[in-house]
Amino acid sequence: MRKLIISLSIITLMLGVTACQDFLDVTPKDRYSEKVVWESKENVKLYLNGFYAIARDYGGFGSRSLGSQHHLSDGLSDILKYSSSVPGTGTPNYVTMVPGQISPDQNALSVWTNAYERIRRINEFLDGLNKYGDKFSKEQKDQFRAEARFFRGYLYFLLVRNHGSVILLDELTSDRSHERSPESACWDFVARDLDFAAQHLPKTWPESDKGRVSKGAAYAFKSRAMLYAERWQAAVSAAQNVIDMNQYGLLNNYGDVFKSADNQEVIFAVRYQAPKFAHDFDERYAPSGDIPGRGGQAGPTQELVDAYEMADGTEFNWDNPQHANQPYQNREPRFYASILYNGASWKGDTIETYVDGEDGYVEYGTSPNPATTVTGYYMRKLLDEDNKDFVNNKSDKPWIELRYAEVLLNYAEGKIQQGQIQQGMDKVNMIRNRVGLPAESAANKEEAMKIFRHEKMVEMAFEGHRYWDLRRWDLAHEKLNDVRFHGMKITRNQDGSFSHQIVECDDQDRYFPEKYYRFPIPSSEIANNPAIEQIENW
Repeated sequence: MRKLIISLSIITLMLGVTACQDFLDVTPKDRYSEKVVWESKENVKLYLNGFYAIARDYGGFGSRSLGSQHHLSDGLSDILKYSSSVPGTGTPNYVTMVPGQISPDQNALSVWTNAYERIRRINEFLDGLNKYGDKFSKEQKDQFRAEARFFRGYLYFLLVRNHGSVILLDELTSDRSHERSPESACWDFVARDLDFAAQHLPKTWPESDKGRVSKGAAYAFKSRAMLYAERWQAAVSAAQNVIDMNQYGLLNNYGDVFKSADNQEVIFAVRYQAPKFAHDFDERYAPSGDIPGRGGQAGPTQELVDAYEMADGTEFNWDNPQHANQPYQNREPRFYASILYNGASWKGDTIETYVDGEDGYVEYGTSPNPATTVTGYYMRKLLDEDNKDFVNNKSDKPWIELRYAEVLLNYAEGKIQQGQIQQGMDKVNMIRNRVGLPAESAANKEEAMKIFRHEKMVEMAFEGHRYWDLRRWDLAHEKLNDVRFHGMKITRNQDGSFSHQIVECDDQDRYFPEKYYRFPIPSSEIANNPAIEQIENW
């Protein structure tokens, strides 16, 4: 078998899980007056620590962005399929296939209430620092502000990504009446917070503060946010700032990137520390042979598997007899680092995703919570292969929120969108060169974007980009609507060979109407805020 939050309501200070092993304790330490909080640098850092729970909760090993039972927004897209077909545990499938699952009254993808609660906590911090932080130098106060404003920018990025136009709050207020700001003003706000963070955060932290957000993290996150804002040159400039730091680079081995937060490709990661501060991602998503009756919550689709090229850079093709006879041989390195397929080596054993194999296969919808793959595949990239008993010993593998490869891709997209094709393709080809694939070329913007979109889907698979990328590219209503995605049903023959049959892993068509490009404001906000108006079309 294989396998701070800080709430400061004047008197209470509690520490929360953050991104560094030295500030992971969630146990309440004491009760302080507000004045005591600002008496030392150490106390202020404890306050700041709580904001790192934002990255933990909205990261891929958290659960805020896709309901309490799920982690990965890629499960809303064409590259990952959740296995359950019942409400609650099957939330991603209901959102993607059933009309009415996103509305002002219910939205499993909503971050509104939680994000604004945390924004208020950050504004409380900034207000307290202004009132009581006189003993600190301007430089120290600006660094404190920079950490806080990074996370405020992070939260506002999520809100604007989801809704387009939201309420901007940069200070404490008791007024319940607030209008939504224009989307352009919202992106200005995100940019200002991240610019301030980049200006005042250090390039590196001492070992005792390892894991805190840095100058590179602020610029990298801005390069991501400005793509959503369609501010192409701003995205390029932010990415260039990261590149010019000469602090980060691509690892030679793609698979090694995800094993540790301490490598040159990682810009910002959520760090865990077993056994006390660990996550249950493996317990939910590992092959069912690791943990019978559990695991297998989601698996890669055939669409993603077929997107990985052959080792020589040619496209995989089921019409090619050699490819069809041995579909998992001679593929590019990212395939083997990302996908667990029938016959793959895993924890000293061999994956069996054929019918009645140890790791199983079930047709989607025939079992409400099958705890096994409905696509014939499992994820490999995010799982902890070194943990042999993740039920009793949960994983401390880090969630990598920002890495250098994304920065290069952000630069590439910004350049391509501005018509500077070769400069963009140069960065795309750096990504391809790392895994031994030949360089690509494009004659125009349309060709370049087609290549780019493919490359980002493969390079960043399971890292939380695909659904939101299709949405911001205005392709979701084509790629995720009136279609069904696929998996692989494998049968073992009497002679030990295998027969492969591509099958649908959806039992009804996907659903993405055009109004999903801007999610509605929750009904509760409309009821409590007399100045706010609902998003158009809702």
